[in-house]
Amino acid sequence: MQLVALAESENHVCARYRLAAFRPALEAVGHSLTIQALPSSWFARLTLGRDLAAADAVIVQRKLLPRVALTLLRRRVKKLLFDFDDAVWLRDSYAAKGFESPKRTHRFRRIIEACDLVLAGNGYLAEAARRYTTSERVIVVPTCIDMVKYPHSERPARAGLQLVWVGSSSTLRGLEQFTPTLSAIGRAVPGTRLKLICDRFIDIPDMPVDRCPWNDATEAAEITSADIGIGWVPDDPWSRGKCGLKVLQYQAAGLPVIANPVGVQAAFVREGVTGFQASTTEQWVNAVRQLTEASLRQRLGRNGREQVKQAYSTTAGSQLWLAALPRLNEPTRRAG
Repeated sequence: MQLVALAESENHVCARYRLAAFRPALEAVGHSLTIQALPSSWFARLTLGRDLAAADAVIVQRKLLPRVALTLLRRRVKKLLFDFDDAVWLRDSYAAKGFESPKRTHRFRRIIEACDLVLAGNGYLAEAARRYTTSERVIVVPTCIDMVKYPHSERPARAGLQLVWVGSSSTLRGLEQFTPTLSAIGRAVPGTRLKLICDRFIDIPDMPVDRCPWNDATEAAEITSADIGIGWVPDDPWSRGKCGLKVLQYQAAGLPVIANPVGVQAAFVREGVTGFQASTTEQWVNAVRQLTEASLRQRLGRNGREQVKQAYSTTAGSQLWLAALPRLNEPTRRAG
């Protein structure tokens, strides 16, 4: 089957983790996957699909196309898929206008109704899609990790603990809201530091910050060399749609994780098994204190790594893709 994906760019994080990561497994059984950048102009989007007549299926990733562009694309391609890993029918956690967006919701409904298959990053997103199409047309494919990039290795010997957080400028806004708790941890557990792997940095009172500019080539090694992964997101509708990539990265690296139980983080971080769930500052401080014990960090880290290997690795995700594609040959039954 010849697959063509229309994404923000081939190097965009979503395209790398949710499309390109599965290319080897798809090619191994005779499929092909090409990733093209979606044109940015409204006029150019009216031409979408003109050069895709030979493709067996076209995947639109995340983008909610205008009605005319979507209608033309649907007419020009044999099969249409939608892949998404965020609550794209909403505005994000930091939008001044609030979460609800009638325009986004309408476009989301139209693309779900138009598609032969929808690939959602988690159950929350899948349920939103199922409001507008038949249940069998929606498949959950988690964002997955290439375990080869995270070989097991021993933590370096150091005095104190090094927490790690990885993200981008946009998600750093959430961490800024969390700084009072990080400061409390710094005061309560002397010697604790925070490694920030990002393209922008902040200072945190009472918590030394190790600044580590994000680089795709070094990201995995920088995560692996830390002691504890941390994940905090606002408890809101947008965050419940997040797919927990950073938590999976920590676990693939063999780190125990502390996270607030919002969205998929509540499933990824199993209390006392792969890490600790923490909502209040007191719970965060207690979790870090418990993880000063090296043997506990090692045990929870091993459990987390095995969890990713079994359910959230590219190997596991590839099997979901390969099982989903035959559904495109079934009679089309779209809602609406």
